[in-house]
Amino acid sequence: MFYHDKKLQYKVRVEKPNPTFARALQQAIGGVEGEIRVCLQYLFQAWNSRGPVRYRDMLLDTGTEEISHIEMLATAVALNLEGASNDLIDDLVGKNPLVEAIMGGMDPRHYLSGGLGAMAADANGVPFNGSWVVSSGNTAADMYANVMAESTGRVLATRLYSLTDDPGMKDMLSFLIARDTMHQNQWLAVLEELGHGDLRNVHPIPNSFPQANEHQEFSYTFVNTNVDKEVSVGENRRWTEGPSIDGRSTFREMPAQPFGNEPQLGPPAPSAFAQTEQMQHPGDKQ
Repeated sequence: MFYHDKKLQYKVRVEKPNPTFARALQQAIGGVEGEIRVCLQYLFQAWNSRGPVRYRDMLLDTGTEEISHIEMLATAVALNLEGASNDLIDDLVGKNPLVEAIMGGMDPRHYLSGGLGAMAADANGVPFNGSWVVSSGNTAADMYANVMAESTGRVLATRLYSLTDDPGMKDMLSFLIARDTMHQNQWLAVLEELGHGDLRNVHPIPNSFPQANEHQEFSYTFVNTNVDKEVSVGENRRWTEGPSIDGRSTFREMPAQPFGNEPQLGPPAPSAFAQTEQMQHPGDKQ
């Protein structure tokens, strides 16, 4: 069950409406780095959570907080569009309205589809894609996905911060950037806890699969596919020599080489209606 408060988590104010910046803010709502992605990611991880209840509770808390961030950004988009309504409508009924709107950096759909409001889409108007949401059922794997999501989200927020000179927008983004800092750290804290203070105990993920069942001669071998072997092989690189990061073996390097045979597929199935010439067996003479 979810409840809501009419007040925003943090203040949102716009001193000078800017429809171009409203379009840029859409990336922080519905883009791959945006708040819809992390909101749904944390909530689905929580709803699917098995194991210590504290992880589910934390995911629910943070996923619910992210709804607040979507609300803040949607409000920011609407406020940035408010003062531009007359100009935008004039453009839309002008000689080349859509071209003018696009060339001016505005998204026509903010008026046509959103009525001067935010949308569940990115800065190019592409709808949010649910396939970006990661919920694997493995807590460690999910935490790494969460660190990545918060890291790219923080990168985006810092770029948006540099794109605006509006004091209100900078203040709001400064808050969101701070929350990204905390969220990165809390997911890393879970990883540390899972490894009991030593992240080596977390890896490889899943650590419940017996490594004896994998081809261990390839487990810590960097495969070099660079044809310029003289330049690339033999250089000192952390991932090609010394102890592996998980502390379970030693890195080594090998030139790429085939260990399998050339694939041989059978003839096409008659019901698939390939060409007659394709119906020969691969071993038949041409």
